[in-house]
Amino acid sequence: MKNVFDAAVTQDVIDRINRLTPETQPQWGKMNVAQMLAHCNVTYEGVYTDKHPKATGLKRFILKLLVKNAVVSEKPYPKNSRTAPEFLISDEREFDAEKQRLIDYIRKTQELGTTHFDGRDSTSFGPLTATEWNNLFYKHLDHHLTQFGV
Repeated sequence: MKNVFDAAVTQDVIDRINRLTPETQPQWGKMNVAQMLAHCNVTYEGVYTDKHPKATGLKRFILKLLVKNAVVSEKPYPKNSRTAPEFLISDEREFDAEKQRLIDYIRKTQELGTTHFDGRDSTSFGPLTATEWNNLFYKHLDHHLTQFGV
């Protein structure tokens, strides 16, 4: 798995994002490109904002038991896989704003680095290692950038 904490990998991901246009069409799925960018931003909102409440109690236990490994492992996501309700984007979004927000989040993550993320609490799964955070970030971005052909 490529390492999002590496500056060259971060730049590669940003270059892929910059190849998107408002007219880029998905190869599968229902989201348009602006919705996909907003969807990818949700991961970072969970890290950098209080927009999404932490899962607690039984919900966190179930997420850790049934979902965590699929999210933080190196195994790629299958096409058209289901997503959590907070990741569903059904309203229209502004392409340029979502794109810039995502690029800013990606850069911030790389700049903060592995030390910042190692042991950091996830809103869904509790503490994750830096490797698990990397897999979560990179795998999700790669899945959706591939979905849109970049």
